[in-house]
Amino acid sequence: MEKWNFIGIDYGSKMAGTTVVAWVEDGAIQLAQSEKKKDADRFLLTKISALQPKAIFLDAPLSLPGVYRGLAGCEDYFYRKADRELNAMSPMFLGGLTARAMKLKAAIRAEIDCEIYETYPSALAIEQEWKSLRYKKEIDQLVLLNKLLSHELELPFDKLPSNWHQFDAAIALLSGKRFFGGNSIIIGDKVEGLIIF
Repeated sequence: MEKWNFIGIDYGSKMAGTTVVAWVEDGAIQLAQSEKKKDADRFLLTKISALQPKAIFLDAPLSLPGVYRGLAGCEDYFYRKADRELNAMSPMFLGGLTARAMKLKAAIRAEIDCEIYETYPSALAIEQEWKSLRYKKEIDQLVLLNKLLSHELELPFDKLPSNWHQFDAAIALLSGKRFFGGNSIIIGDKVEGLIIF
C-alpha cells in the first residue's frame, strides 16, 4: 500500500455540515467539510470516489452488538466489547448514525476496492494525553493541538483545522498512519467489531 493511500473521516449528522474528510495530497494534510443542509453521505461518496483510497478510518460504529447476530458469548444488547472497553457510546444509542455508517460502508465497498476501519478519535486523544490540553473543551486550544497533531502526522496542514470536526478527521487520519506503521491500538472482538486508533 502506498504510504498515504488512506483517509480519515469524522462522521456527523447527515445535514448538519459536520462531516469532514482528511487526506494527504502534495505533501500536506487536506481537509474538506460537508455543507450545512446538504447530504453528508453524498458528499462523502463523491469525495471517496475522487480520492480512491485503499483504506478509510471512519469515526462511527460499523457494527451492532453481537447479540443481534447471534454471536456466541455476546449477551449485551447495548454495547459491543470494544465500546465497553473504551467507555464509548452505544451503537444503539447512536442509532441512525450507526445505520448510516453501515449503509455507507456497503455503498463504498460496492463502488471501490477499499478496507473500512472503525476508529475513535477521542480514544487516541486520551492516549496522547490531549484531554489535559482541553481537547474538545476550548476552541482556543486548537492552535497548540494542531501543532501536536501535525508533529504526530509528520506533515503540515494545508489549512489548519478550525473546528473539532476537522481536528477529529485529522486524528482519524493519524489512526490510519499508526495502523499501517504497526503501532496502533486495536480494541474489541474481531467478529463483533474492532476499534482501531
